[in-house]
Amino acid sequence: MPFPSRRSVLASALGVTAATVPLLGGTAAATPATRASSSGARAETYRPRLHFSPAKNWTNDPNGLIFHEGRWHLFFQYNPEGDVWGNMSWGHAVSSDLLHWEERPVAIAHDEQEMIFSGSVVFDERNTSGLGTAGRPPLVAIYTSTLKDDSGLQRQSLAYSTDAGETWTKYAGNPVLDIGARDFRDPSVFWHADSGRWVMALALPTEYKIRFYASDDLKSWHHLSDFGPLGATGGIWECPNLFPLGDRWVLLVSLNPGGPAGGSATQYFTGSFDGTTFTPDPDQGTRWVDHGADCYAGITYNDAPDGRRVFLPWMNNWLYADRIPTAPWRGAMGFPRELALHEGRLAQAPVAELESLRTRTLLSLTGATAPEGTRRLLADTGQFYELEAVLAPDSPTTSDFGLDVRTGGGSYTRIGYDTAAGELYIDRRSSGDVGFAAEFPGVHRAPLALPDGGLDLRILVDASSVEVYAAGGAVCLTDQIFPDPSACALRAYADGGPLRIETLTARALRSALRA
Repeated sequence: MPFPSRRSVLASALGVTAATVPLLGGTAAATPATRASSSGARAETYRPRLHFSPAKNWTNDPNGLIFHEGRWHLFFQYNPEGDVWGNMSWGHAVSSDLLHWEERPVAIAHDEQEMIFSGSVVFDERNTSGLGTAGRPPLVAIYTSTLKDDSGLQRQSLAYSTDAGETWTKYAGNPVLDIGARDFRDPSVFWHADSGRWVMALALPTEYKIRFYASDDLKSWHHLSDFGPLGATGGIWECPNLFPLGDRWVLLVSLNPGGPAGGSATQYFTGSFDGTTFTPDPDQGTRWVDHGADCYAGITYNDAPDGRRVFLPWMNNWLYADRIPTAPWRGAMGFPRELALHEGRLAQAPVAELESLRTRTLLSLTGATAPEGTRRLLADTGQFYELEAVLAPDSPTTSDFGLDVRTGGGSYTRIGYDTAAGELYIDRRSSGDVGFAAEFPGVHRAPLALPDGGLDLRILVDASSVEVYAAGGAVCLTDQIFPDPSACALRAYADGGPLRIETLTARALRSALRA
């Protein structure tokens, strides 16, 4: 039978020791955490170490995601002149591994006539547009041109690059699609091989519709069909993205407000696409990409190698995006995720490149029982790390259980499971600085039946965010948090009865920030 034991682990690189949770049985191992350096130009409080954030100023939606000539390109909505929304232009960053990003000069800048809203980039390999040459086909950006005059019209325009995305020229024949509408935006374009033409998905935000167009040359477009309304319609529709995944097609549609955690969120539909019409699978209901508060406007990469479908969202929410307490930047991207379909449902996982950042195991537990209450597992995890665990109630009376991350000084972020409700949740009400916006503190929940083998969790903790992948990535929650940098303890908790820790591994990670 299990027996009580108390183990000590090194709590930090400074050699401070702290007791682990009193564990009944099981095995444990731990090694010291390593804190992020407090020196350097990019060591600002809350600066993500694992996620992309611009060196300064405002950012929102990712745009123009494409893998080209060995580099992952990230274009993004950007204000080159301030840290609040405005002067929308396309920022630009590149990476060879989806981890280490090099910020480049602004790619497509606003001017006196227009702001550059969201869109996509394609590699026009056949030079169908005539904007490149046979020897040097262009990258073509298709974006929403929002007029700065009183009309506020939104039209679709092109820019092109013949130097692998380093510099961009606006097409002299812009706009290429104009229906005289104020809400007509966010073109998502791809090559549809079966029909041998380009296909564009566009949002009609206030009509809760996605409209499809086709073109032979990226310059002349004709209407194919409309999709919607369907699913969630509690807010405007934005940022569509249509792509094949396995034997189905997936359509992402972002919604603001009306998300499950309030404010912004992204829903998805599965179905078929014949080159003209997207037909949804029957009886879908509303399906959310992420049940947290901070996963919005995400799209996937064009031309990703090895058939991968890589998804990248904006990690923020329009309820409070302009008030989060970061400086000199405001806004970050979520961690890149690889998508798959499992039994018709979207499954997500951090891209495998994350494993290259692993340095050491901070804590490893197997077959341990934690008593009712809250107990510390590690005194110092550092500000960013990866955690994998399988947890289960160890008594029929255990009503709530889970883990507290970024704990210290009276603050913590709880990742819990409510057995009566059958819900996984993140509780950030006591996560640190929550007073900058009344809409920020809260508990964000996702329905999830507890598997017989226990609740499997993969958690990515960064300086100012928590991303939770549960049930093999079938359920995800992403939340920003703003804890004190010293809040780095890890705890287990259980209400109503004990908690069974089948396995738990916490791993230290290297920072992905460039020096």
